[in-house]
Parts: sequence; structure tokens; C-alpha cells
Amino acid sequence: MLLLGTALTAGACTQTPASTALEAPSQHELQLASISQEELRKDLFELSSDAMRGKRAGTVDELRAAAWVAEQARNAGLEPAGEDGTYFQFFPISRMRVADNSTISINQKPAKLWQQVWVTNPAETRLDAPVVWLNSLADTAKHNLKGKVIAMLLQAPEPLPAAGMSLWNYRYVASALRQQSNALKNQKAAAILLVTDPKTEGDFGFMGHVFEEGTYALESDARRQNNSAPVLLAHASIAPSLQQAGAKLTTDIRVDTYTYPSMNVVAKAPGSDPNLKEEYVLFSGHHDHDGIGAPVDGDSIYNGADDNASVTVALLAIGRSWVKNPGKRSALFVWHGAEERGLFGSRWFVEHPTVDKSSIVAVLNGDMIGRNAPDSAALLGSIPPHRNSNELVDMALQANKQHTNFSIDTSWDEASHPENWYFRSDHLPYAQAGIPAIFFTTLLHPDYHTPRDEAERIDLEKLTRMTRWMYATGWTVSETPERPTVDPNAKLER
Repeated sequence: MLLLGTALTAGACTQTPASTALEAPSQHELQLASISQEELRKDLFELSSDAMRGKRAGTVDELRAAAWVAEQARNAGLEPAGEDGTYFQFFPISRMRVADNSTISINQKPAKLWQQVWVTNPAETRLDAPVVWLNSLADTAKHNLKGKVIAMLLQAPEPLPAAGMSLWNYRYVASALRQQSNALKNQKAAAILLVTDPKTEGDFGFMGHVFEEGTYALESDARRQNNSAPVLLAHASIAPSLQQAGAKLTTDIRVDTYTYPSMNVVAKAPGSDPNLKEEYVLFSGHHDHDGIGAPVDGDSIYNGADDNASVTVALLAIGRSWVKNPGKRSALFVWHGAEERGLFGSRWFVEHPTVDKSSIVAVLNGDMIGRNAPDSAALLGSIPPHRNSNELVDMALQANKQHTNFSIDTSWDEASHPENWYFRSDHLPYAQAGIPAIFFTTLLHPDYHTPRDEAERIDLEKLTRMTRWMYATGWTVSETPERPTVDPNAKLER
């Protein structure tokens, strides 16, 4: 801080009384204050508008969003740090989905795909096989099920998803499918057909959309072909047909396989110190979301304003401030692609960094920073077993205490928390690679992964404060002579 009120004369030094002395704000504090709520609002409403069509990974809509981010980064004065002198780092993702010309019939009567029956694991399957209805898993001992179709009610998973857990029905069905199909897979059945129960019947919006979209993988992972028996999920109205004597399932399931480009947007703001500028404070977020999906109250565009346009525009604001007043270390900004498909962009960047990986001193990741109570927030990676750098956590906590004063919720960082929130965002691959990493968030809300995640619902004042907290933490990392160290005994629980 500069102390104003000191007058120097030719022969003497006279100091103004302390009671009238004023402290001038530092350049850092001025830049912190310059992070503009109105600028964040403008960017947020543009990026999460219907024109962006939900920014689904592997689509033209994601490419449009990435190009928008790159253009804003260029306008902010950030330098390209992607591949070949550009702001982009492209990577391939593979998708397998059930082809539109696939057919499924029960007792020679066609079943409507994605309305009466859902294919949960895309696999080429041509069947004309008898159906054996089981009343319980114990019934497997009564039948020779090889080459036949096992049909039974979907059984509740154990344990049930925690009450109030996000996407509860989807998690219920996913757990039940996994547990029940694993219990049946050794029967050498031709297929497994599970019928919905009252807890899930009629609620196939997001869940059905996921099954219809198929499966995604990084191209290297996609080489592991799925050769298991198909697992089908059927609406309860199908059950009587499956229970008939001599019931038969006929399928001609065809699979389309695509390779799509996804992309990270990478930019940098060079540091001011001749020695430390070769090291990077990495600010991380993702620019993709869910695209067009099952309508909710007539709206089918999953805009993703909080998840994760909030952080995308926050990083742009931090970048503008860093360009105006560089820290000693350089700032690297990575807007990851295909996060919603499985953290693909961050996994790819960690495996193929566009800077020397050892030059990344810390990762400050954000995901969903604009909702819930005005004065609460969470910092994940702040307590064991998720904390991998106590020094980095202390910097973040001190920045909060000095500038933003959020009440920090650490409960979601506990290994026992049912949401497993730590493992669901882009800091994870960096932490797994041994780089100090923390995760800023204001946590889940009822609009998560629904079309109701709109810009109008964002608390802009809170978004501004969260942006300033991330900036202030990064500034501390940048200005500290020694880089934050990794805790010697840091080890994730899985």
C-alpha cells in the first residue's frame, strides 16, 4: 500500500498525523474492483442465449461457443496459447448411438424406440429369442437362460441415492441397471430387458435423452468395444406382453459410430517478472453444456447459464484484468470442451499440454459460481483426502477473507458426501497429475441440467464476487516467490 499525506521538504520531513492519513488502493485492488458486473452480465446473457443452442460437445453449437470465447479472449488482449499459433486445441471424441432405423418388437408387435423401450448400451444386436420372465433374481436357478431374453422388473438399487441428490431418478435407474445387469450377466442371456417401477415410470426426460444420445468417449478409449449383452429398459405398459406364454423379443438394433471434433480454447496473459513469467497460474472452466434435449415446460434448450457459462465469462473478466495489470507469473486460461461428456477436454489437455506441464504452478478451476445463498460458497480440494496443496488452499482462504468474505461450505468436499462433487469437474485430471488444484463453486441447485438453468436466474452480484475471489487467489499465487507445493501424503480416495 502507498501511504498518502507524507510531505518532503528540502531540509526536513514532516508527516501528516496518522488520524488523517489515507491509504491509496494498490493497482491490484483497482484491477479487482474493475471486474465489472455489467460486463459479466453482457457476456453471460450472450453465451447462454438460445442462439447458442446449449453448446453440446461434438456439435456445431459447441464450435460456435468456442469461437465466441476465442474472439472475446482476443478482444481482451489475451494471446493465443493453443496449437499452431491459434486459440484452439482440437481433439477427437467418439460417439456410439442406436441408429434411427433400428427396430424392436415384442410378440411381433413393434415397440416404439425411445417411447416404450430404451437401449441403454448401444450394441449391434439382431435377435429372435424367447423371453423368460423372472419374478426375482433367485429365479435364475430355475431356468436355463443361455440364449434367451431375461425379462423382469427393475429392482431398487442398494443403497438408494441420497434424498435430495441431484438428478435423483436418473441416478436411481443408472444404479439399478448396473447392479441388476451385473447380477444377470453370467447367465449368458441373449439380452436383458428390465421394466420400470413406479419410482421411475413416466419420468424419462433427462434420463431418456441420455440413452438416446448414446455413449461418448475419447477416441483412444472408444477402442474398447462393448461386447456385452444388450440391456433394454421398458415402460411398465410393456410388462403384460413380456409375461405372456411364448413371449418373444425380436430386435434389429443397428449402431452408428461417429468421430466428432471437440476443442479447448487456450489463451494467456504474459507475466511481468523476467524469471517467473515462464510459469503459469492456470484458470480453468468448461464452455460446453447439454444442447437440445427433452422439453421441460415447453423449453428444450439446456442453456447452461450457471453450468458453466458463469465460469466461462468469469475467466474472460479475469483475463481482461490480468492484461491491464500483469502478475509476476503468467496467467493461462483454458476453457475446456466436452466436460459434460466425461471431463474429456481437461483430460486431453493434461495429456497434451500446450505449455510445459511442469510450468503450471497451480490450477484454479470453477464450475457453477452464480447461484444459491448470496454469502455462501464452496472450495473443493480444501480438506483431505481431496486437498493436494495446503499452501494453495491457504492462499484461496486468505483471498476470501481479505476481499470477498464468503462463508465457506466444506461439507461437499468430504469423501462421504453422496454427490461426489469433487470428482465431477475439470480440476480432477490436473490433481491426478500431481498439480496443485482447487475447485471454486456455489454448488448445485434444482435447475441443474434442466432448461431452467437460464441467465435470468444468475445472481450477478454473487457471480462478480466469485470472479473476484478467483482472481485474487490467482494473483496471490502469481506474486508469491515460491510456487505452492504438493502435500507429500496427498492421495485421493479413488
